[in-house]
Amino acid sequence: ETAETVLTRIAGQRPVKTKAKVAISNFKTRKGQVVGLKVTLRGQRMWDFTERLVATAFPRIRDFQGIQPTCMDQSGNFSYGFTEYLAFPEIRPDEVERLHGVEVTITTSAGTKERGLALLKALGFPFRKAS
Repeated sequence: ETAETVLTRIAGQRPVKTKAKVAISNFKTRKGQVVGLKVTLRGQRMWDFTERLVATAFPRIRDFQGIQPTCMDQSGNFSYGFTEYLAFPEIRPDEVERLHGVEVTITTSAGTKERGLALLKALGFPFRKAS
């Protein structure tokens, strides 16, 4: 429930619960058990989230040196994992009970890694300089 309220505050809409398709005894999961949450943003909410991600969330990460270009896959999609969701301004640190990780994936229609990288750089994503 805490993860659901946190994701609702970050994304601005309710998340969908994802369920396990098969039982895996090593992970102690059963078929049909809720194993995660996801939110798909489109339109204005997507642009608002992207702006908040670039302008406030990335600068608030402790010891942030920039995004590595390896976060892009060969199709031009971007994935970044936050170890703690406190980087988002909607979450106040005093009301946090347990920390959860958040994975952000931005799917583009770029087609290649180079075009996707150029698109996200144009949107203001702080990629690390090649040294």
